[in-house]
Amino acid sequence: MDAADSKLARESENTADDVIDGQDAPKPRLAFDDIHHTYGTLAALRGVSLDVAPGEILCLLGHSGCGKTTLLRIGAGVERQTSGQILIDGQVVSGPALFAPPEQRGVGLMFQDYALFPHLTILKNVMFGLASKPTGEAKDMAMAALERVRLTSLAQNYPHALSGGEQQRVALARAIAPQPRVLLMDEPFSGLDKRLRDSVRDETLAVLRETNATCIIVTHDPEEAMSMSDRIALMRSGQLHQVGTPHDLYFKPVDMFAAQFFSELNIATCRTADGQAEFALGVIAVPEFPEGTDVEIGIRPTGILVGSPEFGHGGTVNAARFLGDVDHLTIDPDGLGGMLQARTVDIGRFAPGDRVGIHLDPRHVVVFPKTA
Repeated sequence: MDAADSKLARESENTADDVIDGQDAPKPRLAFDDIHHTYGTLAALRGVSLDVAPGEILCLLGHSGCGKTTLLRIGAGVERQTSGQILIDGQVVSGPALFAPPEQRGVGLMFQDYALFPHLTILKNVMFGLASKPTGEAKDMAMAALERVRLTSLAQNYPHALSGGEQQRVALARAIAPQPRVLLMDEPFSGLDKRLRDSVRDETLAVLRETNATCIIVTHDPEEAMSMSDRIALMRSGQLHQVGTPHDLYFKPVDMFAAQFFSELNIATCRTADGQAEFALGVIAVPEFPEGTDVEIGIRPTGILVGSPEFGHGGTVNAARFLGDVDHLTIDPDGLGGMLQARTVDIGRFAPGDRVGIHLDPRHVVVFPKTA
């Protein structure tokens, strides 16, 4: 068998024992196939099917208790699903007749609390997952991982001497050091204060792109999901609610639940007529709805355009809060009842008691059939 035939044979085997060290190893892919999981009588996951492409960064997003961490742990092999199967590179690693433990899956798992060993140096923490390698090789791989996160100078320090952001980067180095086919991260930035979170998140994203890892990140923060992911899987009550690009989930939500997850909404109701939804603040074209459909209209604060009283529908500013880049206004609209929340870049222009005019930006308006 010549070299070309040998390469083809290795690729066609595509077994779970493939390693990414070799140049010819197939790219990783992770698939959840009809996953169900229960804790006693509680159904934590109900029929979740999700395919993560090679090199893709996917965020599992949802409220606490929706099942996102359970799905991550099942993918890692920390838990075994009640039914369904997990595939990596097209090979079943967990199903009714097979369960490969975590160390045989080529999967890296990064915990929310980082789980660093306080009695080990940073270097030895990173080497911990490389126990099967000769010491010299393990040290070289660990130092290479630390170099990727710019922490080689702290290799001989201990975790207690590091900041929260540095500890997070050590945990990332330990996760990528074995060169896993798939990297799973559970709320990796939740322990950081806001000042650090953005910079550490950007650094982590750069490392993930550099390593071309297939990655799933669990988060409850929609801004984090939009800034980091190629796709977002929004979960609700143990099921996938909507899966798509950040742009799709923000601008094309499937319902009001999905829309409200990504933005505060002002809600109004009306009945369609002549392909339009007409209410006090304006008219929205809704040709997709049958005549006489009762609908809910969701208007993001950025969709409430505020100007001088003659600008549009009248109202009175009830409160104004400075948020840095924008002012957040609470407006009492004439004749509507209830308050509107608006955001304006005209910082300092409006104060409580001011009369204003309100107009809609249709790009930030969503419309759905009214639910009971």
